[in-house]
Amino acid sequence: MQDYSGYGQPPAGDYGPTMPMPPMPPRPPRRRVGTLSYLLVALAAGALGAGSVVALYHPASSTSSAAPAPRGSAVIPAPLPTGAIPQPSSSSPIVSGNEQAVVNKVAPGLVIINTTLQYNSEQAAATGMVINSDGLVLTNNHVIEDSTAIVARTANGQKYQAKVLGYDVTGDIALIKLQDASGLTTVPIGNSSTVKTGDSVVALGNAEGQNAIVPVTGQVTALNQTITAGDQGGSISQETLHNMIQTNANIVSGDSGGPLASTAGQVIGMDTAGNDGGFAVQQDSSGYAIPIDDALAVATQIAQGQASSTVTIGYPPFMGVYIGQGSNSDPQAQAEQQNGGNGFGGNGGFGGSGNQNCYTSDRNLATPENIANVDSGTLILGTICGGPAMAAGLTAGSVITAVNGQAIGSPDSLTGTVSKYKPGTTIKVTWVNPAGHSSTSNIKLTAGPPQ
Repeated sequence: MQDYSGYGQPPAGDYGPTMPMPPMPPRPPRRRVGTLSYLLVALAAGALGAGSVVALYHPASSTSSAAPAPRGSAVIPAPLPTGAIPQPSSSSPIVSGNEQAVVNKVAPGLVIINTTLQYNSEQAAATGMVINSDGLVLTNNHVIEDSTAIVARTANGQKYQAKVLGYDVTGDIALIKLQDASGLTTVPIGNSSTVKTGDSVVALGNAEGQNAIVPVTGQVTALNQTITAGDQGGSISQETLHNMIQTNANIVSGDSGGPLASTAGQVIGMDTAGNDGGFAVQQDSSGYAIPIDDALAVATQIAQGQASSTVTIGYPPFMGVYIGQGSNSDPQAQAEQQNGGNGFGGNGGFGGSGNQNCYTSDRNLATPENIANVDSGTLILGTICGGPAMAAGLTAGSVITAVNGQAIGSPDSLTGTVSKYKPGTTIKVTWVNPAGHSSTSNIKLTAGPPQ
């Protein structure tokens, strides 16, 4: 097993201070579920779900409604309306003595994570594991994706602002740092290479955003599983995850980033995906966890500041514009893609003025009323107030045609080009405004929300 002593982890068999934990609230009853989903529960939904973000913002297309996901594909659970936080049921079973013993060992090292996705008009809740007494916290990438603010609450109720140290989108792993933290209790780390099918496990997490760590028991049902997880118009793009631990412990929304623990009270995996849909009643639900050895290997790389083709260190470059998605280079087609009747504003139409100067979120984002008359380029749907693009004079309806002299066509091409630069880099952007005037200006990229 790899040595993670650099995280301040107690020696094997020593769980550090195991402060007595009050009995955990019973886990609410779960419906039988089927189609795989990520476990990020959005507690306050915005006007629209944004697509994947690379230096820019991609509002979801409104040209077609999301079809039901086929069995075995993955979706993000629908955001809960503001204030709709599920409460434990009085009919739920009481936590068993063995389960409580695991909770007592593991829960002191957990944090409840709440994120603000300002530019997506959303908030979300999930879980994290403290792996260093000075505040290094392991969680999923999809937990911190698109976040503009992260607050974590420890087992003793202390709240910390957190910053993102790095993330691996392909492995769905992220490492964050609680600011000015010290003396924190860490989770007891196990060895995922010794896990066997049939092993009893306890999954813990901020189930359904209750702001409490809730345990659930189960068994390991399979190892080395490959799954596809994604969304239906939310902020997480579809991706394939490998070498996953499958369990029948009922992992649900909000558990993301929480531990899958052995009955000895050691973390063997990180809860990552669960089910949300329609298996037959007699069929068991399934959850999936990243083996802790794999997750910590990526965390080590991030902590050492080693970027790679899959690992991003720090925050990505940020230009501060909303754009569409896809490979179509025709700005008119990009506008039509957004203007399908279920888009911006939250009421099936466009809830803002296409002439609005800038936006603080996508809540009132509207398709521009006037669009630059060019054949190819990336249409700017709106600029973010105070962002680099707004400062340079870019406006909604403008079309970006080049970056550093390189021709830009589709939104995907702009995303790919800008993502190659680091925050603080100055790039030369050429665009045509709705009146037909071409401009070229230097834009200094800032640090944007993680992707």
